[in-house]
Amino acid sequence: MRVRKVFTVLGALLTMAAVVPSSAGAGEDAEKTGAKKPTVVLVHGAFADGSSWNGVVERLQRKGFPVVAVANPLRSLTGDANYLRKVLATIDGPVVIAGHSYGGMVQSQAALGNPNVKSLVYVAAFAPENGESALELSNKFPGSTLGDTLSTVDIGDGSKDLVIQQDKYWQQFAADVSRRDATIAAATQRPVNDTALTEKAGDPAWRTIPSYFVVAGKDKNIPIASQKWMAERANARALVEVRGASHSVAVSQPEIVADLIVRAAR
Repeated sequence: MRVRKVFTVLGALLTMAAVVPSSAGAGEDAEKTGAKKPTVVLVHGAFADGSSWNGVVERLQRKGFPVVAVANPLRSLTGDANYLRKVLATIDGPVVIAGHSYGGMVQSQAALGNPNVKSLVYVAAFAPENGESALELSNKFPGSTLGDTLSTVDIGDGSKDLVIQQDKYWQQFAADVSRRDATIAAATQRPVNDTALTEKAGDPAWRTIPSYFVVAGKDKNIPIASQKWMAERANARALVEVRGASHSVAVSQPEIVADLIVRAAR
């Protein structure tokens, strides 16, 4: 596996010491050289919304990075990628994209052929190869219990919207987040159309754009074995493993996620 540096995160306190960058970070480098800092574009996944990035946004803005948290439509992989592609077209200068969960599918498609995108960060996310779907990748290795927690809404066109049952959301999606915050997230989650999860991906941008991965040790949506396998296949520049983290690792460990994004922005 061509991974330049692997961090194993043992716990919140130890993790902070292990992965927080030195003072010579991307923000300082940009200030010294006068270079424009890249815009960080954050793409949420299914059963979440843009607020799931709040902790990461706060930390990136504190370091002086422009940030855009995209409202991912969650309707179809092709449509969602086209929407993200249009958002990217409005941004001048270099871009770093970070996608969570299904957001990794979307960024892999939308960034293809865009010379402004300098790196891709996958946060407990799918990094598909041509012809693979999110559903296929989530079941490639054992461990996902998502299917047993879902409810469906028939929207009348032959497809269904999927949501996580609210009383199961905390343990399934966000077990290392406070129960209060998980309960709010369960109530505000955005549904994903089933066609988005079954649509097969095209050629991925990670073949030509450097990739970085945060993998969640106790993810019940995307098994960690699948996350590590995708990172290895993508020849990730760096992989940060957060032991004990749920699928909502960007919520529970925003400092770790923001730190890797800063590294990817260098």
